[in-house]
Amino acid sequence: MTLTKREKMKLTRVAMPEQEPSERRWNFEEVNLGLTEALAVSEAQRCLFCANPPCVAGCPVNIGIDTFLAQVAEGDFAGAAATIKGDNSLPAICGRVCPQEEQCEGACVLSNKDKPIAIGYLERFVADRERMRGDAPPPVVAAPTGKRVAIVGSGPAGLACATDLARAGHQVTVFEALHAPGGVLIYGIPEFRLPKDIVAAEIDGLRDLGVTFETNAVIGLIDTLDDLLETEGFDAAFLGVGAGLPRFMGIPGENLVGVYSANEFLTRVNLMKAYAPGADTPVFDLYRKRVAVFGGGNTAMDSVRTALRLGAGWAGIVYRRSEEEMPARKEEVHHARDEGVDIVTLTAPLAFTGEDGTLTSMRLQKMALGEPDASGRRRPVPIEGSEYDMAVDVAVVAIGNQPNPLLLKTAPELLQTRWGTVVVDEATGRTAKKGVFAGGDIVTGGATVILAMGAGRKAAAAIDDYLSTGEWWDGSTPEAVA
Repeated sequence: MTLTKREKMKLTRVAMPEQEPSERRWNFEEVNLGLTEALAVSEAQRCLFCANPPCVAGCPVNIGIDTFLAQVAEGDFAGAAATIKGDNSLPAICGRVCPQEEQCEGACVLSNKDKPIAIGYLERFVADRERMRGDAPPPVVAAPTGKRVAIVGSGPAGLACATDLARAGHQVTVFEALHAPGGVLIYGIPEFRLPKDIVAAEIDGLRDLGVTFETNAVIGLIDTLDDLLETEGFDAAFLGVGAGLPRFMGIPGENLVGVYSANEFLTRVNLMKAYAPGADTPVFDLYRKRVAVFGGGNTAMDSVRTALRLGAGWAGIVYRRSEEEMPARKEEVHHARDEGVDIVTLTAPLAFTGEDGTLTSMRLQKMALGEPDASGRRRPVPIEGSEYDMAVDVAVVAIGNQPNPLLLKTAPELLQTRWGTVVVDEATGRTAKKGVFAGGDIVTGGATVILAMGAGRKAAAAIDDYLSTGEWWDGSTPEAVA
């Protein structure tokens, strides 16, 4: 039965089935369980199929969302998968971790009624169904070009770039510094939000395209960019190493035992299985301990929810603004609160204190919101005389990252900003060094998976053009930002 626009607008957005909070806080299994076929079709049928769909414009890689929703509504799940994969090589990942509420779903006309189409849930459903059934069509790859491209970093930017270049017939090698490919998808995002077997399946898809992965390969240490281009015979290189150097708060006591960066904390747990008995790189024993996480983004939510699953007796977010200003996805905040996370807002840390070199407490200060700052969020202002102490056993600092300088120190021709990011031509990802392109967090600073993928795809198109024409630059040169 065909529904009218008025009838569609009265329909309720489907709810994602999920583990009960009382159960999931004790395990690392995925929280969201996925839609059934019936739920997926029902949700897709809510789409108004706009003549000029704003959801497509809201997607950083411009997936044909209206087309794939129509296919799901008709039960053509294989067709929907093909439509998505035409623009997004990692749909099962993006369907889980992308901030759809700020992008495609945020642009949906139904968002005015607070019930946009659940585009992320449907993308995940389509990708999962194809993977579990094993009915993905064989990859289509162009004839070999004889050109070789080095991709440095196997995170979302590098994987997206590698996919498009391999499809174009180029020989692609991805270099990863850690012992497993996937970058932040592997070491940064917990199993309960992004199962690692899904990342592995997506990477296997790249291997089917002919992409080669070299792990434990720290470019800038074992090889420089010049080594890759001049000695090892690569015709071009793409830098997608992300922003893996953690930022700290610069307050007393951050060197105490028990204070982690979120980067170290999550890498130990996600990649090195620190929660397993006899782990080589265990984290501080969290059983019944008090754990405070500083920050308000998705990484902070990942950290505090991980701490709960490691047995923390109290796990809390300490954030200097209000919950309204938190950059974390609303779903993540909701899940964290349901699991028992305490969210302490309008509070900033002043110092950590300890005994015998080990963290025991923290000095905090209450804040009030003032005028907006450069980010558009209201600036937190200290309230005089509001300082107080709180006992804490473990602290995790999750206030952002910056690019690791190791690679960039060995390539002085690359122009950098004062924040340590690489300067590129925005339209192509070309750097100031011939044959070298860059994209993702190494250019923008910490951002989203889908934005990094968009940058990787944009650079792939420019690399393909460069390899075909041999033309490098049009006379302009990116300038470093002071």
